[in-house]
Amino acid sequence: VFALIVFACLVGEGYTNVPSSPQLFCVFNHNEDACRYGIGIGILAFLACIFFFTVDIYFPQISNTTDRKYLVLVDLGFSGLWTLLWFIGFCFLANQWSWTRAEDVHVGADSARAAITFSFFSIFSW
Repeated sequence: VFALIVFACLVGEGYTNVPSSPQLFCVFNHNEDACRYGIGIGILAFLACIFFFTVDIYFPQISNTTDRKYLVLVDLGFSGLWTLLWFIGFCFLANQWSWTRAEDVHVGADSARAAITFSFFSIFSW
């Protein structure tokens, strides 16, 4: 759920423009990489959650203990990696937001703060 919130905040109001120009830019200090990182990690986390949820549903039907062990290790390793990636994402978004000038953000400040907040919550949920 947190990944969807981060993704939705960045896609919905993460890009904005100045009234005199039709060109969109990322609200995080005009750094396109900040928005792309948040969107990418949010999408991949959501897809991984769907995959691991499906694995959890079929887990009791797997009779081979070696396969079960590898699935658990993959789940554990992926969760550890994704915890690290969410921590990096939180630090990156928070850093870019601290360097953003207030006059550059006309719309999307609340969504940017929500993306930062829920990327922080995602560290603990993973």
